[in-house]
Formats: sequence, structure tokens, C-alpha cells
Amino acid sequence: MSTTATPLAPQAKAPAGPAAADRAGRVTLLRVVHSEWIKFRTLRSSYYTLLAAVVFMIGFGLLACYGAVDHINHPEAHDRAFMVDAADRSLRGYLAAQLAVGVLGVLVISGEYSTGMIRASLSAVPRRLPVLWAKAAVFGAVTLVVTTVTAFVAFFGGQAVLAGVHVQTTLSAAGVLRTVLGTALYLTAVGLLAVGIGAMVRNTAGGIAAVFGLLLVLPGLVEVLPASWSSHIGPYLPGAAGQAVATLHGDPGTLAPWTGFAVMCGYLAAALIGAAVVIKRRDA
Repeated sequence: MSTTATPLAPQAKAPAGPAAADRAGRVTLLRVVHSEWIKFRTLRSSYYTLLAAVVFMIGFGLLACYGAVDHINHPEAHDRAFMVDAADRSLRGYLAAQLAVGVLGVLVISGEYSTGMIRASLSAVPRRLPVLWAKAAVFGAVTLVVTTVTAFVAFFGGQAVLAGVHVQTTLSAAGVLRTVLGTALYLTAVGLLAVGIGAMVRNTAGGIAAVFGLLLVLPGLVEVLPASWSSHIGPYLPGAAGQAVATLHGDPGTLAPWTGFAVMCGYLAAALIGAAVVIKRRDA
């Protein structure tokens, strides 16, 4: 009895050669973004700082609304004409939340410089700039989502409190939806501005000082200038300009909401361009 051996089918071989190796190890922006997303979500500081922003936003907004209710129920002599801007009251917490967002924006990139990890990141991405764009994209997207959800929660929570004295408003009222979304846009812009400044300064303490000097200290210095100067300079500072889109009824002399936000975007674009120049020209 004889048997016939059936030859085995040759196994498929993976393509070899420089072209295949190049495709397998090619650095693309999508891969860099994925890498930065892994870094961001594995750092505890990201969660703690975003949680602080959420607590500030909702907590201070509710406190402002409870304060308004107290003023209405127990008016003092000088509070007889007390008026409540329901939308702005419920979103007042963004002024505190910007502190947490700004700190996290600086930490996103300055933290790698302090630990030396930036050398590994730039070695893996020799062109360097995709690292900056990926960090900005990941941080900006996360911040926009978190602050948008938080702004709506703060708004509805505040209106529930103000409903007790019948001064609440709704999203359908003129300018209210723009104010809620504008709050998230402003906080995201602050965070991206902080990313750019952190990349230029390369130091956490210095970057945080620069960000809040620009947002909080500089307006105070401008206020002591002659009125003819401060009235023309103040509205174009990054904080005042950006907050125009997050405020329903701005002070006289402030920029229009979207004009102010465009000015704020100009500041963050300048910060990111400056960061790109520094990263490209200076060694890690």
C-alpha cells in the first residue's frame, strides 16, 4: 500500500525590506496624538486638576446664586435696587475654574521638561512640532468637552436655585446659549494659551506665573493708567477680551462677544507660534 504525500502550502511571508520597515515605523500625527492621549489620561494630575475646575465652576456658581437669593429675600438699605443677571450668576464659577485649567495647560508640557521625558518624546518625533500640535489637540479637546458639560450643569443648577425667587432664565433667552458655550470656549482658550506659554518658558512655576500675570495681574496694572489709556487698552487684554463671549451683559466699553473671542484666539495663536519657534530652535 502506497501513500502520496501532499506538499504543504507555503506559508505567507510578511513583506520585508526598507519600504515595509518604513511603513511600520512611520511617525504620523495620528500616532503622536494617540501617544499624547495615553500620557494625558495616565497622569493623576490631569484628573485632579480637571476635577478642581469642575468643582470651582459648579460650586462657585451655586454659591453666587444662593447669594443672589439671599439678597432678594433679605435686602439691605443699599441693596434695594439689586438686580440679578441669572445666566452670568450661574456661570460665575468660570473665574475660579480658569485657575485650574491654566495650571493644567502649563503642566501638560512643562512637566515633561522637569522630568526629562521631553527628550524621549522629541527623539521619537524628530520633526518636533507634531509633539506640540498633538499636546494642544488632546488638551484642547478634553478641556472643551469637560468645560462644556460643566457649564451646562452649572447653568441648570444655578437656575434651579434662582427659580425659588422667580428670577431664573432659560437657554432660549437671547444670548444665554452663547454665554454657556462661550464659557467653555473661553476656558479652552485659556488652557491652550497656557500650553503655549508653558512650552516657551519650560518651567512649571515660571509658566504658571506668566499665565496668571497675563490674565490677572496685567489688568490691574492697566487700571492705574490714565483713563484715556486704560479704556483703550483694557478691552484688548486677553482676559477681558476672552470673557466677552462668556458674559451676557458686558460692561460699557468691552468688545462684542465674538470680536473679543477672536482677539483671545489671536493671543493663543501667538503663544503657540512662539512655542513652535522655541521647540524647533532650542535643544531639550
